[in-house]
Amino acid sequence: MKFLIFLGSVRDSTPPSPPRLGLRVAQACVVHIQQGDHFAELIDPLAFNLEPIFKPHFTYARGKAPSQLQSLAEKIENADGYVMVSPEYNHSMSPALAHLLNHFGSSLFSYKPSAIVTYSKGQWGGARAAVGMRTFLSELGCLPVSAMIHIPKAHEVLAESGDFVRKIDAEEWNDYFARTFTQLKWWASATQNQRRAIDPHKLIRAFRRDPSERNAPQASE
Repeated sequence: MKFLIFLGSVRDSTPPSPPRLGLRVAQACVVHIQQGDHFAELIDPLAFNLEPIFKPHFTYARGKAPSQLQSLAEKIENADGYVMVSPEYNHSMSPALAHLLNHFGSSLFSYKPSAIVTYSKGQWGGARAAVGMRTFLSELGCLPVSAMIHIPKAHEVLAESGDFVRKIDAEEWNDYFARTFTQLKWWASATQNQRRAIDPHKLIRAFRRDPSERNAPQASE
């Protein structure tokens, strides 16, 4: 199966933290996902030159979207699941992650699972950001699995390579990661099989014209 690991940070310097602390967290997720016959790709928001004026992929005419947006849209559509890696900003998810994800319609993400991974240099591991991420990801259609990964003092847990530092109990941390990613892979396999059996987009009509399509029917007078 194919998984996308979205890194939710564009900060390349966070004194006194090591540079791009989130990158080592995302790399650790890639290592843990890529066990067996699974493939994981890291999606780094710094790799995307997004327009200063917000214009989502789905607002472009067919074939007219910028190549970077089109390429990522195809990867999202072809993936079987997602891992969202985020620091905590004012008890919320990373603005960089939300901004990148908001460029794509929920139909690309829907009927697939996701996993939430948060981190911090402090003691909470970004856990409060994860609360709002559940709502955000549910609206995208990639419902998050129940288990989550929170990494407090991430700079003391992970090396720049994404490997665990020697002074910690790597076996306990491997088990901790596995709890979430085992759920993710189980649900990804289940939804993959069901999508192959029945195309969900043919069962439920997508909202394509305007937001009013979400509205409940009006009561007759």
